[in-house]
Amino acid sequence: MTSLPPAPAASPPAPPGDRTAPHDSELRSGLKNRHLSMIAIGGVIGAGLFVGSASGIAAAGPGILLSYALVGTLVVMVMRMLGEMAAADPTSGSFSAYADRALGRWAGFSIGWLYWFFWVVVLAVEATAGAVILNGWIPAVPQWGWALIVMTVLTATNLASVASFGEFEFWFAGIKVVAIAAFIGLGALAIFGVLPGSDNAATDFGNLTSHGGFLPNGPSAILTGVLMVVFSFMGSEIVTLAAGESKDPQRAVAKATKSVIWRVGVFYLGSILVVVSLLPWNDPSIEKKGSYVAALDSIGIPHAGQVMNVIVLTAVLSCLNSGLYTASRMAFSLSRRGDAPKAFARTNGRGVPQAAILASVVFGFVAVGFNYLWPDTVFQFLLNSSGAVALFVWLVICFSQLRMRGIILRENPEKLIVRMWLFPYLTWVTIAMISFILVYMLTDDSPGGGRIQVLLSVLLAVLVVGVSLVRERWGAQARHQRHH
Repeated sequence: MTSLPPAPAASPPAPPGDRTAPHDSELRSGLKNRHLSMIAIGGVIGAGLFVGSASGIAAAGPGILLSYALVGTLVVMVMRMLGEMAAADPTSGSFSAYADRALGRWAGFSIGWLYWFFWVVVLAVEATAGAVILNGWIPAVPQWGWALIVMTVLTATNLASVASFGEFEFWFAGIKVVAIAAFIGLGALAIFGVLPGSDNAATDFGNLTSHGGFLPNGPSAILTGVLMVVFSFMGSEIVTLAAGESKDPQRAVAKATKSVIWRVGVFYLGSILVVVSLLPWNDPSIEKKGSYVAALDSIGIPHAGQVMNVIVLTAVLSCLNSGLYTASRMAFSLSRRGDAPKAFARTNGRGVPQAAILASVVFGFVAVGFNYLWPDTVFQFLLNSSGAVALFVWLVICFSQLRMRGIILRENPEKLIVRMWLFPYLTWVTIAMISFILVYMLTDDSPGGGRIQVLLSVLLAVLVVGVSLVRERWGAQARHQRHH
């Protein structure tokens, strides 16, 4: 696959709160509309959907559909708010830059670094997951060798140009989309008994209620399911970071924001509905093989396990590719605002923030090392301390939008082309829902469960906010001394 040539240098406006942007710090508008469309679709489909849905089904039964619907609604709300701000002012810092402007420099600094940390840890998780699959196919190369190869190839892709990142992501996301669409299509035919050669007796939707009812483990299992599925939605916000490197960012953001409803509905609810309709929710094959493999096996698709491994590997590589991109662009934006080393804001001749990419990769490699050397201690600590960051990001987006609506109306009302519905009421409802999930997580005291994730993530957030406030105070004192 050949990467597209980089587009001519663009000169987008400086991000909100831009303080120290050097002359060679412009990104290039190398992403095409088809790249952004597929990044928007693919960003919603994480590897967690393929791998993690089995445990959710086991916990909540067919009621897991309500868990996905609840979290999907949250994502739609948050993306609408983010879309409102991003369409008015597209920037590579996205919600971190808006928090900087709406809530204060401490908020932009803190959520930016927490988000960067989250994706660096994700790099290690996904590199290891990809290495496990590849090692199963070619055991002659050790797992750590595959992790190294995967990280190196995708680092090279990101360093080449933003267009090469976009092209890789276009194909990775395309494979995921086609796979899920085919899965839903075949599954629907089997459910209604019209799939030729299917091994699965036509069930219509009887399995949704015939094995202990729609909520076999009670209504509380819906919330348990929410905790299990909420993190598989992380990544939907990536399109708003990428939009800053496209030729028509306002149009791209508006389109992505408006289409998030059908994306969540089709890919998450549609595919999970197929699984729990084809098989009884308590069928042991769901947890043993994974929900999608078990469903494919039930209708007689040959080599279902290997087919799904290819798709999961694609999802993993897509997550790695976009995670590296996202971490580097957040580091770039932080540097532009004076909140990260100046080198992170410099771009090379291809308009790529090379130092920001390499720094993110180095920390990703360190985390991979921790995963192999101390998987149950150091790496588990990293995982847990980044566990609730997604929810913190969503909360910050909500609070930023409450303030940014007034700023946009005051300064550039014509740019308010995407509006949050029923403002501010739905924004406050979303804040309440996210807060409730965080509080409910505290009731989960299982090893590596919600309570430890929230507590360690809060501890990390307090440390980062503390660093931010100390920096601000030192900066204020330094400015005061210079004036006198």
